[in-house]
Amino acid sequence: MSASQTPATPADREAADWFVRLSATSVSTEALHDFFEWRKTPENAAAYKRQEQNWDRFARLKGDPEIDAMLSEVGQRKPRTGPSGRLVLSGIVALLIAGLGVGVYWQLNAASTYETQVGEQRSVQLADGSVVRLDTNSRIRVKLSGAERQIDLLEGQALFEVAHDTRRPFRVHADAMTVTALGTVFDVRLDGENARVVLVQGKVKVEAPGGSDQVLLPNQTARTSGQGPKTQPIDAAVATSWAEGRLTFSNTPLQAAVAEVNRYLTDKIEIDAPGAAQTPISGVFRAGDRAAFVSAASDVFDLEAVAQPGGAIKLVPRRTKNP
Repeated sequence: MSASQTPATPADREAADWFVRLSATSVSTEALHDFFEWRKTPENAAAYKRQEQNWDRFARLKGDPEIDAMLSEVGQRKPRTGPSGRLVLSGIVALLIAGLGVGVYWQLNAASTYETQVGEQRSVQLADGSVVRLDTNSRIRVKLSGAERQIDLLEGQALFEVAHDTRRPFRVHADAMTVTALGTVFDVRLDGENARVVLVQGKVKVEAPGGSDQVLLPNQTARTSGQGPKTQPIDAAVATSWAEGRLTFSNTPLQAAVAEVNRYLTDKIEIDAPGAAQTPISGVFRAGDRAAFVSAASDVFDLEAVAQPGGAIKLVPRRTKNP
């Protein structure tokens, strides 16, 4: 084993503990504030930098039998809880620091999963400084290592603001599509077996089976297909307006608009109006505001909203009143 035996300082131990805390499934605003305050101290900032520098070395140590044996032993220990209810990790961190060097404890961090329920949106700050905005009914799995930053979009949609780090590529996997970015903002959506990426700023590479890789520029989108990713122009501001709580439709067929609105609703909108289903609708609506959308669609297309058992609303052609 070639790991460094450099003694860890108290700041190193605190930095390791911060890495563990920031990689938790949920990190409070108060915790983030405390972290930034802690990092203002030069000694602490240097310790945190050493953690980052050790990521590359840690990637090369993966698979070392001594490391695997130690981590297996640690993994069999029952975690203890301190007076404040926070998991006591100092002993584990100290063991790893003493034996293997500051960065090796990262092997303990299994992939973290973040999700939202129907109608919910959530912002997540990752340990590398990147920010992920999750849309309604979405789920991602995050794993950060010394070699790369890997995100699996398991369901729904997410907007990524990627922190620049040339040493560790940031990759998002959505079904068969892989999006690789460095210091950029992009949106990825998964609909069943189809994936779509929209580039807001920067540059990304899109890989998918069946075709050559594509490099997107701002206001371009790519979708998976049997012939590889297909690139098209798109208004990125419109496509990502959901991140600001707005749904923007521009000449969108009513049926498709209803489907989009329903993503944010537990009590859905149904439509039984063949004459209006494919007619375009344009407008901006607050995500989750069923009443406003139903009212607008009813007025524009001369439809009637009929309450259904279980809470749904059905849009049907307005009945002609008898004279």
